[in-house]
Amino acid sequence: MKLHEITAVLEQFAPLALQEDYDNAGLITGSPGMEVTGAVLCLDVTEAILDEAVARGANLVISHHPIVFRPLKTITGKNYVERIVIQAIRNGIALYAAHTNLDSASRGMSYLLAEQLGLEQIEVLEPRAEGLVRIGVHTPESHAEAVRAALAEAGAGEIGQYDSCSFNTPGQGFFRARKGAEPFVGEVGTLHRQAEIRTTAVAPSYRAGAIIAALKAVHPYQEMAYDLTPLCLPDRESGFGAVGNLPAPVEVGEFLRAVKERFGVGCVRHSVPPKSQVQRIAICTGSGGSLLDRAIRSGADVYLTADVKYDLFFAAEGRILLADIGHFESEIGVISLLYELLRKKIPTFALHKSEKVHNPVNYL
Repeated sequence: MKLHEITAVLEQFAPLALQEDYDNAGLITGSPGMEVTGAVLCLDVTEAILDEAVARGANLVISHHPIVFRPLKTITGKNYVERIVIQAIRNGIALYAAHTNLDSASRGMSYLLAEQLGLEQIEVLEPRAEGLVRIGVHTPESHAEAVRAALAEAGAGEIGQYDSCSFNTPGQGFFRARKGAEPFVGEVGTLHRQAEIRTTAVAPSYRAGAIIAALKAVHPYQEMAYDLTPLCLPDRESGFGAVGNLPAPVEVGEFLRAVKERFGVGCVRHSVPPKSQVQRIAICTGSGGSLLDRAIRSGADVYLTADVKYDLFFAAEGRILLADIGHFESEIGVISLLYELLRKKIPTFALHKSEKVHNPVNYL
C-alpha cells in the first residue's frame, strides 16, 4: 500500500486545512509514493518507538504531536528531535502527524473524551469561524443521483446528526458548444436546451476544493456549471473543544474521582468548586486554557483541560470548576481514535498500537 493512500484516509477525517497556522501537521519524513509495510500509532514520537517500528517491520509512525514543531537549523543529533529525524530517515521510516487538524475535526479529540465520560447532547465548544459554504451544481437528470452521491461522499450535506442532506430543483439549461468542444449532449454550433437538476448542499468551507474535485470526477459535462456561496453561519461540526451534559447531576468529588480513574490521571489540579453538584461539562484536550471564557459562556459547570497556568485558577473561582487533568492523559486516547479510523477504512493493513508510549510527566 502506498503512503498517500493511508494519509488520504486520515486527511478525509482531519483535513490539513484545519490545522492552526503555528502547527506542522502532515507528512514530516518519507515520500507519498513509498510502499508502506505497516504503521505504529503513538502520541509522541520517541527513539524507543522508532526502534519498535523497526522491530515490527513497520516503516510508518503516525503520531498526534509532530516531532518537528519548530524549524530545524541543523540536523546533527544534538537533541532528541534531531536524533529522531536522523533515525527515521536512516531506517526509511515515514513520520506523519495529525495534530490540531485532528483536534478540531468533527468528532475529533475532545468529542472522544466527551463520549468516554458518557456526555449527551455533545456540541463543539468553539466552532470554526470560517463557517460554511453552499455548493450548487447543475446536472442532466441522468446523472443527478451520481452527483448527489459524490457530494455526500466528499463531506457535503452533513448537518448535526444527519448526512447526505441536499436540495434538488428541476429546470432547463441552455448552452452552445463552440468549435473544438466535445459536448456530452447537443451539437457544436447549435443552441441546446437540456433538462437539468440543480443540486445544492451545505459544506464546511475547508472541504470545498475536495468536493468540487469529487463532483468533476463523476459529472458528464466537459464544463461543469457550479457555484459556491459563503454563508454567514459558523461551522458547528468542527472546531476546538466539546461541551455536553451528564445524564444526571453528580457530586463534585464523585465526578473528579471518576475522571481521575477513567483517564488514568496521576493528579487533578482544580479550582474551588462554585457548586456542590455538576452536570454540564466542557472539555478541551491538550493546552486549552485559552477557552476558559468560552467554557463559562457555554453554561458548563466544569471545564476539563490541561497545562493550566496558575492565574487561570483565580480567574475560574466562583464561575466554573476548572480542572487540569494532564496533557498526556487528555490526549492518549488519540491512539484508539487513529486505530479505529484506519481499521474501518483499511481493514487488512498492518496497524500497531505502540507499546512504548510513556508519559514524560511523573507524579510522586
